[in-house]
Amino acid sequence: MKIYVESLNLNRFFVFEKLNVSMLLIVRQCLLICYMFFNLNAEAPLNKGAAALRHPLHLSSTEINQNIKTGRLEISCRIFTDDFEDILSRNYKIKADLIKPVRHKDMDAVVGKYLLAHLQLAANATNIKLNYIGYENDNEAVIVYLESEPVKNIRSLETSSTILYDLFNDQVNIFHITCQGKRKSAKLDYPSKKLLTTF
Repeated sequence: MKIYVESLNLNRFFVFEKLNVSMLLIVRQCLLICYMFFNLNAEAPLNKGAAALRHPLHLSSTEINQNIKTGRLEISCRIFTDDFEDILSRNYKIKADLIKPVRHKDMDAVVGKYLLAHLQLAANATNIKLNYIGYENDNEAVIVYLESEPVKNIRSLETSSTILYDLFNDQVNIFHITCQGKRKSAKLDYPSKKLLTTF
């Protein structure tokens, strides 16, 4: 029996071959598995977000610099744009877009809300109030700016960060901290949340 399949019409093919629906589902599953096996990055971890398929490294980088003149801590967080959009969309039930200039004003509120909820600082065991300044795009990343009230005589700085911990279980958050002219670097690997730096 000659079988003519026009434009890879799999449904007609299976009808002519008298295959039942369950067999069709099995074949479709096999095709899906093959597609996933050959097309996905083998190093991308199985996790909650589709962004895992875009790049294998889940990192953020935060610079904390104390302004010598004002005593304020000036903070900049660099986060991959696609990851950040994913978590903002999920957490705040919106279609996040951090690239289009027309959406910048709308996004400001949720960007600030997320960062202030997931990054806290304490100097000498006293919590520091952080203020959201804004964000900007830089290639494939978003840089978010925060600033503290003036802080004097920092002997220790405790950083509490859960940035993107609600999206990836392999997230790494890197910190570069400069206080009183001393620069120190460290990282937090999921699920670790707190980092203590002494000066």
